Amino acid sequence: MSGHSKWSQIKHKKAITDKKKGQVFSRLSKLITIAAKNGSDPEKNQNLGQVIARARAENIPKDTIERAIKKADEKNADKLKEIAVEALAPGGIAIKIRAITDNRNRTIAELRKILGDHQAKMVHPNSIDWMFSSERIEIRDIETAAKIEALFNILDEHDDVEDVIDNMQ
Repeated sequence: MSGHSKWSQIKHKKAITDKKKGQVFSRLSKLITIAAKNGSDPEKNQNLGQVIARARAENIPKDTIERAIKKADEKNADKLKEIAVEALAPGGIAIKIRAITDNRNRTIAELRKILGDHQAKMVHPNSIDWMFSSERIEIRDIETAAKIEALFNILDEHDDVEDVIDNMQ
């Protein structure tokens, strides 16, 4: 019976690893598709070349990269849009979220719910820019730090979220 328990642990760890790898593949594929809209030749399109280099560093198969480039030529590629959301989190932390989505309204609604569930709120675009140019904020309260960490973990797991920037020290 002890072998069963070990296999179970391995299976769960593998599932978690596979899920994270799938999320990385999905995000980078979306980035490749968006970058390829400005040209499918990585030598002429510097942004595409950089994203492909990131994808290769993550061991994404060549055929997956080529599929993402071809997808830029399809009609569905026009649906992929990059959006930016700004928010204030507990402790006065400013957050900028960059997402790539095929449905802007759905993604914004999902982000609004996630932020609300973690005592954060969306703010008007560019209203927190000044918070990134002034002195960075240090969180000393353990409870607030735990709330912010939970928020960042949920945002990191969201399929459409590409990048999260904050003004924490």
